[in-house]
Amino acid sequence: MPSVLSVKFPVTSMKCILGGLFATLLSACLPALGASVASSSAENFVLVPERPSEVFVDATATHVPTAPSLHATDSVFIDADKDGDLDVVLSVEYGANRLYLNDGKGRLRHIPHAFGHDVHDNEHVRAADFDRDGKLDVVFVAESDEVPQLFLGDGKGGFKDVSERLPAACQGNALATGDVDGDGFPDIFIGCTGEPGHAEGGKTIPAQNLLFLSAPDLPGHFLDATPTHLPRTDDQTEGAALADMDGNGSLDIVIASPAHPNRLLLNDGAGHFTEASGSLELSVSMQTREVHVADFNRDGHNDIVFFNITSNNAGWERDPQSRILINDGRGRFRDETARRLPAHEFSSWAGTVIDFNADGAPDLLVGAIQVPGFVPLQLRAWQNDGQGNFKDVTLDVVPGITVGRSWSMGQGDLDGDGKPDVLIGGWGTQARLLLTDVVAYFKSLPPFQPLTPAATRQ
Repeated sequence: MPSVLSVKFPVTSMKCILGGLFATLLSACLPALGASVASSSAENFVLVPERPSEVFVDATATHVPTAPSLHATDSVFIDADKDGDLDVVLSVEYGANRLYLNDGKGRLRHIPHAFGHDVHDNEHVRAADFDRDGKLDVVFVAESDEVPQLFLGDGKGGFKDVSERLPAACQGNALATGDVDGDGFPDIFIGCTGEPGHAEGGKTIPAQNLLFLSAPDLPGHFLDATPTHLPRTDDQTEGAALADMDGNGSLDIVIASPAHPNRLLLNDGAGHFTEASGSLELSVSMQTREVHVADFNRDGHNDIVFFNITSNNAGWERDPQSRILINDGRGRFRDETARRLPAHEFSSWAGTVIDFNADGAPDLLVGAIQVPGFVPLQLRAWQNDGQGNFKDVTLDVVPGITVGRSWSMGQGDLDGDGKPDVLIGGWGTQARLLLTDVVAYFKSLPPFQPLTPAATRQ
């Protein structure tokens, strides 16, 4: 989490600009002035929606519960109530985790206390069917109070707390789930940190990552395989990705760290991991907060993107440039950032891989925060040319109102149009929702009744 608790909020004007590509679209959807507004008598104003981008409309104001100071750190999309649409599970730093149920069109409703009342320093959430009952379950990790939580879903929107089944705890700052030992059951990897000030003399304490394997004869229970399956190191892990990095069909681990060089652990197929970090070309010193894996150049091999910060909301310390490492197909990952990614100086705590232009190539949405200052910035969109070279297309893809201290992002089809929508977490700023079905969104707004001279005199 950032090193200060004070927050500054941006002031964003809302405009409806009709023209160009969107004139036909909006005039078809919106009556009268060509703009639909949602009236709000209690607030004594009308909401004039901003023109959408070529890809997304920012539906935050009408479709997301208002919580402008919430520390929404991460989210996953699951069908919690088995009604055929995806809902949102949100991890909340210094708050109770949240469940947002979907009305089927992307409008989210907060279900209070779905995960209890207790406040924890929650950092990440993941979902899997841990007990193999056909209903998705969720696991959370927490940092400073070291309280990981496991909840089993009942398929009706309810969750049972079975956190006592998690066999160990640490300052959890990374989380990944997947079947690492090949037994068909999802396992849990937790990345751990030891922050400064928690040890005598203010030094950073050593941190060992954790690996929980699903108990083979007791679905939904776990065995601590850390001592036997992970290298014994000081990890200081902030992000982790499970993916097959060497082509042997098993899930390996790519580890992101703000304190040590990033790492690669290779899986022998039975869940035993060995160091292969020498395979990563780490050309610069990084404070990495999140890592994502995808085949960016579409050569059949997984590549790596690291999202970095200059400091944890202090001064300028290191280059926060996001970096891309390309798999050469022979077990080496080359840093090809200079020729493949847009140059930038903002810090990025998180991002997500998403094909936002539906051309089959993975694109990137990149969180942006100005540090020093911890100033909220507009979300960035980087488009892949299909060969792993990215171009900044933010102005065409991201609505201008999509501004915040962007944290980890969840994605999935919330509005039912078959395309992935995105919920962007925000640290001390409103979590934002980008929907892809622009026409349906504007049709869902109440009809606009234009003011007349007579009405204004009443």
